[in-house]
Amino acid sequence: MTPETNKSANVADKMKTVKTAWDKAPSGPKKDAAHKHYQAAEKAHTAKNDADTHKELDAATKALA
Repeated sequence: MTPETNKSANVADKMKTVKTAWDKAPSGPKKDAAHKHYQAAEKAHTAKNDADTHKELDAATKALA
């Protein structure tokens, strides 16, 4: 894998991990907040903005904690 491909794989893996955690979380304000961050991460990922994608995924993980 090239470094660029490896970065994309890491982002995709992190997105899957956060999505799984979100799916398993009980309904409530934490899940709602995490969902907003996850949606922002999806937009950033589509725009190929890895820094913002990671930032939003981290925020989603924190919201679920």
